[in-house]
Amino acid sequence: MAHHIDPCIDPCVDPEGKRLPIKLDPTSNGEFAPVPLWPANLAANELASVFASQNSKHLGISRRKFLISSCGAASTLLAFNSANAAAGRTGGFFDIPKDAALDQQLARVQIGPAKDEFIFDVQGHFIDTPKGNDKNADVFIKDVFMDSDTDVMVLSFVPSASNAEPVTIKAADAVRRTVEKLQGTHRLLLHGRVQPNQAGDMERMDELKEKWGVSAWKTYTQYGPGGRGYFLTDDIGIRFIESARALGVKNIAVHKGLPFGTRSYEHSQCSDIGVVAKRFPDVNFLIYHSGFVSTVREDAYQPGHDGIDTLLSSLIKNQVSPNSNVYAELGSTWRFLMRDPEQAAHSLGKLIKYCGPDNVLWGTDSIWYGSPQDQIQAFRTFQISPQLRERYGYAEITPQVRAKIFGRNAAKVYGLSADEIKKYTSRDRVSQERIAYRENPQPHFETYGPKTRREFLSYLRLTAG
Repeated sequence: MAHHIDPCIDPCVDPEGKRLPIKLDPTSNGEFAPVPLWPANLAANELASVFASQNSKHLGISRRKFLISSCGAASTLLAFNSANAAAGRTGGFFDIPKDAALDQQLARVQIGPAKDEFIFDVQGHFIDTPKGNDKNADVFIKDVFMDSDTDVMVLSFVPSASNAEPVTIKAADAVRRTVEKLQGTHRLLLHGRVQPNQAGDMERMDELKEKWGVSAWKTYTQYGPGGRGYFLTDDIGIRFIESARALGVKNIAVHKGLPFGTRSYEHSQCSDIGVVAKRFPDVNFLIYHSGFVSTVREDAYQPGHDGIDTLLSSLIKNQVSPNSNVYAELGSTWRFLMRDPEQAAHSLGKLIKYCGPDNVLWGTDSIWYGSPQDQIQAFRTFQISPQLRERYGYAEITPQVRAKIFGRNAAKVYGLSADEIKKYTSRDRVSQERIAYRENPQPHFETYGPKTRREFLSYLRLTAG
């Protein structure tokens, strides 16, 4: 029997329209302690709720129907603009005309996909715990492929001991095979988790390539036995890179930033990236989270500053030019920055300037944050202010730059043709299911990751963190 996605599988739907379609909340991906919302965020959510009530009444529809529409997303982002402006955060903004809050056709043009848009999310996660946030393959597919415009996703992994993986390569492959039953053969790729400083991991690399067909290696340099991480420039790191080259899988996704507290903090920074990128020009280094640290404020680039600047400093010091072999990934980084458009503008501006417009990758860290659609809609409309662009030499986020970041850069990294994949996926079963589902969509606007410090510590215990 052909696999079919049941649109009623999700018990979390919000029939009364209490949740906003663009989610600002303290949810984390389980790798950093949740950061409570700031006063400006609370004001933004409150104003967005007021706008939703007013605008739904004006259009004569229910609040829920309004919020799941393009007008609902536009209205929410416009409320965020107002609250941020009132707080003096004007360096970035969501570029939407006010009329989009009440004009469905205009809202769809502003919030909806551009012509020939291709979204390749290089950081997805499948939650496979026996209790609590247990999300089966159907819920994953609904969140990612029904309730968002994502075309392709890479399933990644969290750090763990080999005998205590929250999600195994076998479980991830089972999700991939479920998608393949929907003819979505090109829609899910897999990472292979490798901790070279952990006994047995490098010995598994042959199996990860040959049996599971991984497209990249995922590693955490601040993780290891006894809480001690490693640098890619260490002997063990060099051996890992050379093994990847020998196996012909030359994409290394390395978690940088989002440190695990003070444990091996220096290994979460990026001083090693420029060195190995210069030494191994035929290897792609995909810097997951781009070195971002949730407790470090992002401003214009400053040598010696923590956070994203540790990546940029390493590239500059080692003369690794933009658009070479170092790629900055936005998973959790963009989701966090959505709450502060000033930091978002500096972060995106810096990454595009120093890594290159061809070397910034779209990632969402979903499904920790529920469906990635709100991150997509926010990025579709985000713009760096002319003042910051002129002062710091940041690029305007043009449709061409946006298209590269959304998917075309990642397609190049993974050796895929965005246009060819789009032709295939436009007529596969996933696409057909999506069209049918969107006749009566039921998004839940909920997140799954830890929202409090207690939930965060509970998750760490679960994953033997």
